[in-house]
Amino acid sequence: MPQILSTKEANLFRQVIRDYEEKRYRAGLKAAEQILKRNPKHGDTMSMKALIMNAQGKTEEAFNLAKEALKVDFKSHICWHVYGILYRTNKNFEEAIKAYKFALKLEPESQQIQRDLAILQVQTRDYEGYVQSRFAMLKARPQLRQNWTALAIAYHLEGNLQEAERILTTYEKSVSAAPARTDFENSEALLYKNSIIAEQGETERALEHLEQECKKCLDRLAVMELRARYLAELGRKEEAATAYRALIDRNPDHPDYYKRLVEVLGLTAEDEAAQKAIFDEYSTKYPRSDAARRLPLDFLTGNEFRSAAKAYLALMFNKGVPSTFANLKHLYFDSYKKDTLPSLAEEYLQELKDSNTQASSDSSKGEGAALFFLAQHYNYYMSRDLSKALEYVEKAIELDPKSVDFQMTKARIFKHQGDIAKAAKAMDQARLLDTKDRYINTKAAKYQLRNNENEKALNTLGLFTRAETVGGPLGDLIDMQAMWFLTEDGEAWQRRGNVALALKRYHTVFNIFDIWQEDQFDFHSFSLRKGQIRAYMDMIRWEDKLREHPFYFRAALDAVNLYLSMYDKPEGANRANGTKGDNANGEDAAEKKKAAKKAKKEAQKAEREAAERAAKQNPNKAQKDKEEDVKKKDDDPNGVKLAETKDPLGDAMKFLEPLLQFSPKNIEGQIAGFEVYIRRKKYVLAAKCLKAAQALDQDYPKVQEQSATMRKMIGDVIESLPPKVQEVLKAELA
Repeated sequence: MPQILSTKEANLFRQVIRDYEEKRYRAGLKAAEQILKRNPKHGDTMSMKALIMNAQGKTEEAFNLAKEALKVDFKSHICWHVYGILYRTNKNFEEAIKAYKFALKLEPESQQIQRDLAILQVQTRDYEGYVQSRFAMLKARPQLRQNWTALAIAYHLEGNLQEAERILTTYEKSVSAAPARTDFENSEALLYKNSIIAEQGETERALEHLEQECKKCLDRLAVMELRARYLAELGRKEEAATAYRALIDRNPDHPDYYKRLVEVLGLTAEDEAAQKAIFDEYSTKYPRSDAARRLPLDFLTGNEFRSAAKAYLALMFNKGVPSTFANLKHLYFDSYKKDTLPSLAEEYLQELKDSNTQASSDSSKGEGAALFFLAQHYNYYMSRDLSKALEYVEKAIELDPKSVDFQMTKARIFKHQGDIAKAAKAMDQARLLDTKDRYINTKAAKYQLRNNENEKALNTLGLFTRAETVGGPLGDLIDMQAMWFLTEDGEAWQRRGNVALALKRYHTVFNIFDIWQEDQFDFHSFSLRKGQIRAYMDMIRWEDKLREHPFYFRAALDAVNLYLSMYDKPEGANRANGTKGDNANGEDAAEKKKAAKKAKKEAQKAEREAAERAAKQNPNKAQKDKEEDVKKKDDDPNGVKLAETKDPLGDAMKFLEPLLQFSPKNIEGQIAGFEVYIRRKKYVLAAKCLKAAQALDQDYPKVQEQSATMRKMIGDVIESLPPKVQEVLKAELA
């Protein structure tokens, strides 16, 4: 029999809930203890106490208390709701959904439980369940527009576009008063409905809806772009051309608008004169538009290209634009253009020399820009001549010794020469020219990491990190999710033989992607509340392909290859301290141990100092952070436990599965997959990876090597395998 609270204690219980919601955990815990002192078997209070304990990082104790609360009051929807929240915070979504559904059976009218269940269903992509939950929420509160919109989204995600459109139309018909022109939610809902119509392939109807219903929508640019696109798809070329011209007038530097205009006018690659006339018109109309001058270089050929390129280069050099080469390097796939551009830059320099004008800031600026262009040209992989590149960049530096861009390119040339130490030093000199520039600071740190100077790179980046962050510069970089740094740092530690720290960095990158996935939780309700539906749908689709990101692929591939080397040479590294086992005895090992100990002490000192500074600035914040840090504390900051794994291939699978699922067209991923599966004796999966790699590039050297390995290994073991496996493998080998 559940205990019933007095009025005073019921008020105190509501205070516990408020304290939890506002993250006042100590106060909430104190209030919960007061209630339990008089009512030790009050299940709801026990559950709330468990929730607070979980927020403080005491997960195991929280679960034990929540289970005890359920034993005390099995039919309490609060106890089951809390139980679901505990599972959700610990990423066991399946059990969380079960608990929410049980809580909903006990309290069918609870909007909070229904909302939490719906959010978890869309988070786990259970669209069928999400439709049911949203339908129930709409029935309970049909007066809220966001409930109608949410149900339409649920049907859309499920793939039922017609039903999604019908729901939005039904709501529109139910509204008697016309919405205000400034109603952002209505504007977004109309454009969202338009996108659903277009997605069904009904372009004519989508255009009609856009012109009738969306003409007063607040996002005017979206309306204009959609209208132009629909007209082009319907073959109404004259109207589409007018629409794209209106877009160019709005933004004359948007290259896509020009390309679409050329398409709808029906101009082919051979119609160079007609295409150029369009761009000349807009370069005259908008003299400051770069796109109108640069884009003709993509299609012009012969003398027409030469004269247009000469005019463009002269304009850019006279202005001293450092990004001129970056704007034009895509043209290098055409051998004529690749040869013409540097010759025009040489001509420009010769004309400056022949003009015999007195040295002025303008001519000096133009000369420096031309020399910089040529240095980049000879440094580029498609036209590389590093001795010439160095010669031109030195001339440019003579003209302007304080140019950060010139010094950076010099460092890049050294990198391409293979002298990483010299490149890192040169990039650091470039950094000293502008110590307030965060970009050059980052580049200097990156080059230091490539030179395996991890500690120096961290100090360099520390110039721009927050001093009060717990954990010093590294802690701040992890908080900022600086994945480029974590990956480069991990690779540097791996080259230095520090397996533990390398693995720690790769796992940190993996966890950041997990965080991005979890961050959806807040937006499932926020986007509906704010009416930002189209952005929300884009986010859902982006999250579905999250681990396609190049940052994930690189870190995952590094981690898999490291685990493979750990499996192949289990004694090749002293995993406890991350140093190579060859020097386990002797002075070298002793020095490394001493250095590791010193580094640990310095890190602890930096952490203490940061905490003290934070406490001086805001004592209340420091106390709050102290409470929250219990939950955030890392029990393996140096990756020692990761390096001591007994199952490196099993750990590699954590990285490999998303890598193969989301980047199947990358041959390096398929090669890594084969190496892991063949060692795990998963021959069918290994054959699948090999077949995918062969489809991508049959002549790739590693693919041929793996084919030979596969045949040899299968030949040795095929008779001992199950008949179905034998059949599949024989078919693959054939």
